[in-house]
Amino acid sequence: METINLAEAETRLSELVDRVEAGDSIDILRGGKPVARLTGVVPGRKPIDATMLQALTASMPQQTENAADLVRSMRDGDRC
Repeated sequence: METINLAEAETRLSELVDRVEAGDSIDILRGGKPVARLTGVVPGRKPIDATMLQALTASMPQQTENAADLVRSMRDGDRC
């Protein structure tokens, strides 16, 4: 992470924003002390399409054994 003083940040803001957009993080100093941090914005998550999720789960085969038996058989299969 780079540090830059406030006066320099004001004159180079466009360049700093480009760098932050590319993944950098920059601390801004005033009087030698950190007062702000430039970081990228995390994009929001896409909403889940409930209809598509229901169609996917409906198309999956039903499990014939319970989870404990499945884990046990997987574990015991590794011992052979």
